Amino acid sequence: MAVLLAQASSLPKKTIQGAPATGLPYMINKAGKRRVWQVWNQNGTSCPDETIPIRRSVVGAKRFKKKHWTDVRVNRRTVPYAAEEGHEYAIGEVVYLRGIYGTVATMNVWNPSVEHGTNEFSLSQIWLVAGHYHDSDLNTLEAGWQVFPDHYHDNQPRLFVYWTKDTYQKTGCLNLECPGFVQVTSEFATGSAFSPTSSYGGSQYDITMYIWKDTKDGNWWLSIDSSVIGYWPARLFTHLAHGPATLVQWGGEIVNSRSYGQHTTTQMGSGHFAEEGFGKAGSFRNLKIIDYLSYMQPVQEFILQTKNPTCYTAIKGYSEEWGSHFYYGGPGYNALCP
Repeated sequence: MAVLLAQASSLPKKTIQGAPATGLPYMINKAGKRRVWQVWNQNGTSCPDETIPIRRSVVGAKRFKKKHWTDVRVNRRTVPYAAEEGHEYAIGEVVYLRGIYGTVATMNVWNPSVEHGTNEFSLSQIWLVAGHYHDSDLNTLEAGWQVFPDHYHDNQPRLFVYWTKDTYQKTGCLNLECPGFVQVTSEFATGSAFSPTSSYGGSQYDITMYIWKDTKDGNWWLSIDSSVIGYWPARLFTHLAHGPATLVQWGGEIVNSRSYGQHTTTQMGSGHFAEEGFGKAGSFRNLKIIDYLSYMQPVQEFILQTKNPTCYTAIKGYSEEWGSHFYYGGPGYNALCP
């Protein structure tokens, strides 16, 4: 882990904001929550004032204009187009043409197996989207956790952020690997591993992600639990620069390259089907949408989409404690998923 000045993650010649101009939406950590930590700071490691933690490999990554992640993501269209290019998913989504100014969701963190030597990944994330795929002006901002061995050279779930303003064609990158997302926290490092992770039938560890638009300057902010991680500057985007998102998605995604002549064995979520439920499947809960006034509105209705339900599934529910929620995931290759 390299500790560099916060300015290292900024866009050139621009002032870094330390906090949203209009303040934070109402945030609170629930008592008794099991918090997911990152590996680098479990032993008490911290950063000096006015510095942020950055993965050492980021320096080398910046030498390359095009990374493997871009190669994979460039074909990731918004659902239902994604599956045409080998992407499979199990997601919940809301389309709201009047405008989505942010979202909140709690997701549990797992360590799914990813098929080796295939440039595949497994992720759990939030998407906020505006624009159109067919006009090549799709804007997205994305955050979650991912297992991506070809990129990170291990099998650990890692915090990631991403963005594009042209349907994954020429803009956007992972984490801090190009000028884009501006990290302001010293508590989390984009690209670094989470630990501990949830265990099947055992302890569950989760993170609550908040993504919202600062309506004063147009920047989009990311928080995990009560920690402000950083922001996507408005100037990165077209549609999302001055306007809201019109689509929000939560859920899991994998790449199925069929490298060995069969469906991939890459797991999604916990690697178990959604029907197994609490403590055994991946989950998103307490789904909320943030409105123009920065109020969090509980999601009342949302739809589920799965490309290949013999490989990965999703089921939704509602409870007083979890609000609107859904389970998702699966093992990939099996007797019904050849």
